[in-house]
Parts: sequence; structure tokens; C-alpha cells
Amino acid sequence: MIQHFLDYMAIEKKYSDKTVLAYGKDLRNFCSFCGWEPADFDPAKVTEADVREWLVEMMDKDGNSARSVRRRLSSLRSFYKFLLRTGQYSHDVTQLVVPPKMDKPLPIFFKQSEMERATVYDEQADDFTSIRDSLIIQMLYQTGMRRAEMLGLTDGDVRLDAAEVRIFGKRRKERIVPIGEHLIAQIRRYLEARNELPLTAAQNAFFVQVNHKNEVTPMNMQTLYKVVCTRMGEVSTLKKHSPHVLRHTFATTMLNNGADIRTIQQLMGHASLAATQIYTHTTFEQIQKIYNAAHPRATKRKE
Repeated sequence: MIQHFLDYMAIEKKYSDKTVLAYGKDLRNFCSFCGWEPADFDPAKVTEADVREWLVEMMDKDGNSARSVRRRLSSLRSFYKFLLRTGQYSHDVTQLVVPPKMDKPLPIFFKQSEMERATVYDEQADDFTSIRDSLIIQMLYQTGMRRAEMLGLTDGDVRLDAAEVRIFGKRRKERIVPIGEHLIAQIRRYLEARNELPLTAAQNAFFVQVNHKNEVTPMNMQTLYKVVCTRMGEVSTLKKHSPHVLRHTFATTMLNNGADIRTIQQLMGHASLAATQIYTHTTFEQIQKIYNAAHPRATKRKE
């Protein structure tokens, strides 16, 4: 049953390999708790009490965070929905199980002044790596794309004549993000530098890297992280410097400059508006801090 479910998630739902592996790990964890091998899983033997005890053990004994426990419960729920949909079982024991509450942290983002320093365009740079690394920061900041979406970009996705980038998000859902003339000019410069490299005929990745053997390959996750962490670490005091922080920065910048929340939802590729609305809380927190610091009646002041 479990393997059929994982095949369904990979083939029919088109989930990424990483996501499918996570589902499999969560379901094996539940089977282990119940004392079964995954191949011996029998939904008729599972009770709501079993599921609740599993959550309690993960929280109390194993010390998992509420976020991790909720994710594992979600995997089990998805599995039971699959069983119901395919007629393999008629009762969902996870339906009435309440997941642990979780305080949702506000997204962190880079300051506007930090982004201005990070995106200074060096017209004198002439080496491929410097030109590419500068473009990576610009594109993440100006499009809000995820790291996996950037790594998946092909030449055909970057449409300079139409001033837009086609992005394939989660479950291969397509969205179009417009780009400005300054970014277009920087992309053209990158392509000129990239065309001087020994590209193969089959090379289709938009972002590439050169390894120690002087071979050109598609840029990988480690290189992307290193570029962002190095560049943003030079201008920001935040402890975390990742592509996802630039994604948060994109959304916060758009909102602070008057963009409609639903437009931001479309640009970010969020399936639900609730996922986008967290940025409104971030902005309100900023406003509240400024108000408290500036307004004489905002807080009690020492005489």
C-alpha cells in the first residue's frame, strides 16, 4: 500500500523526488512505532489512539519540534486520503487527530539599504563567475523565485524580448514573472560571458558553473547557496543568508511599495493567499516599531 501511494505521489501528483522520499520516511517512522514492516501495513489495525500516541512520543520522547510533528501527521493524512480515494479503506483515523499548535515565525528579510549594496552593478567586472554571481542575487531579489526554481531555469524560460521569466514551481505549476530593463541588460551580459565557455550541444541549463576540470555543468544547490551566503554575508548582519531570505525580501519589498496582496501571491506562486498574508504581519510589525519609537503617546516614557 505504502509503495503504491509513493508511486502515485511521484507519477500522478508529480511531486519532487525529495518530497516523495520525505513522505516515505514519515510513513516508515509510523510503521516502526506500531511495530510493523512497511510492507505489512494494515490500516484496519490502526486506531486514533495509535496516531495520538505517535505524536506524543515524537514530541516528548524524541524531542521533535511542533513543525516536524505536524509535517509527519500531514504525510499520514495524505496516505489515508489516498486509501479512501482508491477504495482500499473507508475510514480515516487521522481526521479527528489535532496536530500540536505551532507559533509561526515571521519571515526574515534583508533591509533595503543592504539590498542596495548587494545589487550594485559592477560594469567593470569581466570574469564569468563575478558576472554570474551578481546576476543570481539580482534575479532572486527581483523575481522572488525559489532556489529549486532558479536551478531549473532553461534558456527558453528567460524571454528577454517579452521581458519575462517563465518559472515552474511546486508540482510543475507554471507562472510568469515580469522583469525590468536593468535586469534584462544584466542577463544579456551574463549570456555573452557564458557563450565564451565551452558549452556542450546538450547544455540547456540557464545557470552553469565551471568545475576544477574546467568542465561546464549546470549550477548545483551547493554553488547557489555559497554565492548567496557569501554575497549577502558581506552586506547584512542577519545570521541567515539564504536564497529563501531573498524570496522573503522580494515579497516584503513589493508589499511595502504598494503591490496588491493577490498580485504578490501570483508572483510568488503561492497556492493559498494565507501563505502570502504573513508578509502583511511583517510589514505591520515594522510600522508598529516605528510608531512606538516616534509617537509621544505610543508608550510610557520615563520622566
